[in-house]
Amino acid sequence: MSDTVTLKAICEELKLDPREARERLRGAVRDGKHPALAKSRKPRTPWRWAKGSAAENEARTVLK
Repeated sequence: MSDTVTLKAICEELKLDPREARERLRGAVRDGKHPALAKSRKPRTPWRWAKGSAAENEARTVLK
């Protein structure tokens, strides 16, 4: 069992299109309302978070 959660796994769970999910996440990082998500983001790397982290919770909130 892995201790990270990927965007692909969240998209499969929530039945979302990964392209749309990435657009939503980029917008959330830009607007500044989700500081943990913005802090965890590193350009040109896959979207992934530590399981149970504040950033993962914010990502799930943005994608719901």
